[in-house]
Parts: sequence; structure tokens; C-alpha cells
Amino acid sequence: MAEPESTSFPGRTDCPPITPWLLHWFRAYSRSYLRRHFHAVRLARPGAPPIDEARPLVVYINHPAWWDPLVGCLLAERLFPARNHYAPIEAAALGRYRFMERLGLFGIDPNASRGAAQFLRTARAVLSHGQNALWITPQGRFADARQRPLAFRPGLAHLAARLSGATVLPLAFEYPFWEERTPEALARFGEPVVIESGRTCSVSAWNARFESHLAEAMDALALQAMDRAEEEFEVLLGGTAGVGGVYDLWRRFRAHLRGERFRPEHGAFRR
Repeated sequence: MAEPESTSFPGRTDCPPITPWLLHWFRAYSRSYLRRHFHAVRLARPGAPPIDEARPLVVYINHPAWWDPLVGCLLAERLFPARNHYAPIEAAALGRYRFMERLGLFGIDPNASRGAAQFLRTARAVLSHGQNALWITPQGRFADARQRPLAFRPGLAHLAARLSGATVLPLAFEYPFWEERTPEALARFGEPVVIESGRTCSVSAWNARFESHLAEAMDALALQAMDRAEEEFEVLLGGTAGVGGVYDLWRRFRAHLRGERFRPEHGAFRR
């Protein structure tokens, strides 16, 4: 799998740099961390919709939990390996984790008037290159996956109104518990929006359209989560199963005595 090259565009000082070796380390760390804390990371079939690889990509997601960036990092690596990936983050948080500046993250101040202009300037620089992808959480806050309306902040819509030749792709996340002591990380893509000219719609119209597409994906994912329809998902990453400790040691020993294969899962699901 090819690693993105270190990115800097002449005359585009607002496009964040990416350090390949640091990105490779962070992705490996994220996979290990997700394995320890989830039973599996699952993507609803049929996966990512077909998109034009020559167009810049905006992926916008709901924001139900702290885990969203790590799950997004895994999806970016597995599904869009040829792209350079970028995302905004609150400047205060970035100040505490300075190494993330070398991973494609850029700081913004959401509570200052200059924050919106800063976001649009950097986002447009990122999306001026067809191989780039921008990941954003337009709700701008943590919000339960069942909360409606989604109440997007206007940044994504303002960006769309300034784009041409780009794809905007909704992505829903949810983290339910099924039959194991660790939760499932579920993801589902919605219907992509291809923007030929952002000026064809008003900012409010773009905002309503994006909210509707993500809400549809979230509602469909909620039904799958409630049904626990394992066959409707592809497993992107297997994680922790079983109870652990002495109890699983005994179960393993008993399976050995019976000549059976030890399966740590508590329920019927198989990764």
C-alpha cells in the first residue's frame, strides 16, 4: 500500500504538511488501539460508493464519540490509500498534541470570527489538488447518533458553495454493544454529492442537502445496529473477544480436552 508523499504545494502555504514515517506509525498505533477496545470495526456493505479518483474528496461524518478520528483514520487508510488526508481540529487541542501537525491536521478556532475564514482558506488549499481528501465533522460537537435535527454548522455548506469538480461523501458512525464485552464500531457511507459548481445552490440549500444525506445514512445504520445484522457488514479490523482472564483460560483448556477449536466469542458472531 503506497504511503502519501510529504505534501507541500508551491504558493499554497495553507496546505498542511504530512510526514510519511510519522503517519505510518500513527496508523499502526491506531489499528492496535482499536483492536484492544473494540470487538470489530465493521463497514456496511457495499462499502464506499464509486467516486472519481481524480476529484478532490470531502468526507463528512457525524460525531458520536471520541473514537471517530481513529476509526476515520482506519477507513482512510483502507479505502482511499492513494489520497492525502487532512482534517481540521480545534487549535487548543492541536496545541497539546503538536505532532499531529505533521499528520495533516490543521488548527482552527471555532469560537472566533477569524476561525471560519481560516477553515475555508485551508480547506480550499487542500481541495485544490485532486488526490486530496478533507474529513470534517460539521456538527462541530459531540452528538448522540439518534439526535435530530443534525444542526450542522455552516462551514461545510460555505465550502461547498466555493467548490467545483469535487465529491462530498457522507459517513455515519455508531458504537453499539452486541454480544461481546467490547463494542462494535460501525460505519456506513451515504449517497455522495458531486459538485460541478458550488454556485448552483445557496449555502442554506447545501446545508439542508448535506444534513439530509447524512441523516439517511445514520438512520439506515441504526436499523442495522439494532438488527445486529452481521452479514450486512464487512469486517475491516478484528479486535477483542471473550471474557478474558481465568475464565477464558478454563474455556480454552476445556476446548483442548474435547478436541474442539477454541472460540473466544461469547455470542454467535464470527469475525
